[in-house]
Amino acid sequence: MNRDFPRILVLGASGRIGAMLRRGWPAGQGLWQVRPGSESGLESGSGQGGAAWLRFDPLGDPAALSVAAGRADVILCLAGVTPAAAARGAEMGDNIALGLAAVRAGAKGGARGHDGAGVPVLLASSSAVYGTRGGLLSEVPPPAPVSAYGRAKAEMEARAADLGAELGVPVTALRIGNVAGADAILGGWRAGFTLDRFADGRTPRRSYIGPAVLARVLGDLALRAARRRDLPACLNVAAPGAVEMGALLDAAGLAWAPRPAPEAAIPEVILDVTALAGLVPLDHEAGTAQMLVAEWRGLAQNRQP
Repeated sequence: MNRDFPRILVLGASGRIGAMLRRGWPAGQGLWQVRPGSESGLESGSGQGGAAWLRFDPLGDPAALSVAAGRADVILCLAGVTPAAAARGAEMGDNIALGLAAVRAGAKGGARGHDGAGVPVLLASSSAVYGTRGGLLSEVPPPAPVSAYGRAKAEMEARAADLGAELGVPVTALRIGNVAGADAILGGWRAGFTLDRFADGRTPRRSYIGPAVLARVLGDLALRAARRRDLPACLNVAAPGAVEMGALLDAAGLAWAPRPAPEAAIPEVILDVTALAGLVPLDHEAGTAQMLVAEWRGLAQNRQP
């Protein structure tokens, strides 16, 4: 085990981001939670580095969650309900319940193995909390979500922060930008793909981060949370700058066709990562189309058997 890397309990580890972290973190550092019966997308046999999967429902089995938290230095909650899952009948409110469950587990885990100090909790949030705001988005203005998903994430952030303050658990909401390969562009491309194009000829510009950089940044933040406990209440997570979606597909050699952008389409959503850059190293080239595509392809080439 790498003693310079924290032991991280990852809730909701069966998704695309969980797979990225399993390939990017040192072997044996992750505790990978999945729901019982979650087989789709999981490597056969065991988790990364030979670590066994932790199979329990974080909402239905709080005792198992507390035991798992007692083994961790940091809890990273990736578990949640996406708009696609909500369309299939999942409860959007579970985003809030899962965040609160992670904070309660942080309090109990700390009481078991961290001299009574709560285990820090990192909650995966989203730029959807910014609603229809365009341009450069900093963490300071209050959220202004317009979608059900954004509202659920914003409420999760607020209630988890309050509960963390009450229980003595450091909580940071990570407003993660688009992740190359886990997004609707590279990850969701299919034949006949179309993109909005605005009157100036540009396609939407968004903040992105590649899978390898994401794994490094989340590992660095987890280490800082475990050692220094000085992370802010919320933090944008993305590579510096923004990339045109059309340029991203062009760099990947994936065909697409333009369509007129509807009036409600947002030309730019760019996360201000000034605060993040003050905490972890950021490469200013990491958000270019070429770098993002290279990371995405590298992930595909290094899949575990």
